[in-house]
Amino acid sequence: MMNFRHAFRTWWALFSTSLWLIVPAWSAESIGPDPATYRATVDRALGYLRSSQSPDGSFSSFAGPGVTALVTTALLHHGRQPSDPMVARGLAYLEGFVHEDGGVYQQGTFYQNYETCLAIVCFTAANQDGRYHDLLKKAEAFVRGIQWDEGEGHDPSSTSFGGSGYGKHKRPDLSNTSFLIDALKETGAGPDDPAFKKALAFVSRCQNLETEHNTTPWAVKNPDGGFYYTAAAGGLSQAGETETGGLRSYGSMTYAGLKSMIYAGVGPDDPRVQAAFLWAKNHYTLTENPGIGSAGLYYYYHTFAKALDAMEATTITDSNGRPHDWRRELAEELARAQKPDGSWVNSNSRWLEGDPNLVTAYCLLALAYCQTKEIPFPRGLDVDMGLD
Repeated sequence: MMNFRHAFRTWWALFSTSLWLIVPAWSAESIGPDPATYRATVDRALGYLRSSQSPDGSFSSFAGPGVTALVTTALLHHGRQPSDPMVARGLAYLEGFVHEDGGVYQQGTFYQNYETCLAIVCFTAANQDGRYHDLLKKAEAFVRGIQWDEGEGHDPSSTSFGGSGYGKHKRPDLSNTSFLIDALKETGAGPDDPAFKKALAFVSRCQNLETEHNTTPWAVKNPDGGFYYTAAAGGLSQAGETETGGLRSYGSMTYAGLKSMIYAGVGPDDPRVQAAFLWAKNHYTLTENPGIGSAGLYYYYHTFAKALDAMEATTITDSNGRPHDWRRELAEELARAQKPDGSWVNSNSRWLEGDPNLVTAYCLLALAYCQTKEIPFPRGLDVDMGLD
């Protein structure tokens, strides 16, 4: 399969002359975070997680398998191997949620897409020896089967078409759809895959931009290029509405939408990508989740880092013309916010960010995208640091 990160970088080289006014600066190198500070931050976080893992291998089991999947993925992204005791216990715990239908979820949950997609990403990272091949094939089929399309009575004209969501809301949303796209990417799906194309149709309808891909009534009411939570069932933004009835864009969804478009093969010359970059430039900050303040701040950090890493962006220039080495700035902000025990937690507990296990997973995943060649350990940590 084509390396789309490489392709995206190549496309930017071709289009950089005409786009320089609205996109971040690009290069093959980044100054990045201070290696010693970075490693110390990661070490403290891993020490905290070692102390917070339950005997059954779970992290925050009250929330189902989702937090455990995120934490275990974070461990794998920082050099831990499937044989590592922390990882092995986490994987064993997740295996207990595998169902005959292929899904990986807590029985009776509304969060089947969310939990299964996070499990797919986790099991893929742990699948070096192919042990999860069959499990992943079935899990992939499961999330494809619950994507909103003709099987759920929605044709391409529907604002729900192509999305995924939480069952309790009876409509798809951009956050869940970005999880689906992440999972499909990890299993090897490419932009020509029908599920990817359907998901991209939904993502495009969640952007405040009127194009041939988005003819929803909200697109013309607040055409700032950012993204909101869902275009389905009348539309919704967690940032509220504008005075004219538009749906306000906000940070975490804009980066989730941008990342999803990149993974789905949308190039830098596309008006959707250009408009999303312009929004990112105009709202660059690490002090809040732009548009909704402290709510979902650490989820924002994760999507922010993942999207900019996918673009291989070295710097991003804000609306005042100031370039930002985002990797260094994010790593410094996370080091500053880390608690003495190595965890992170949001004082705003909305969306479970009062749980230090979840928030610490978000931070470690974000930090994994801050790495540069100056941080030589695989994924940021030597696996023989003696934490177990």
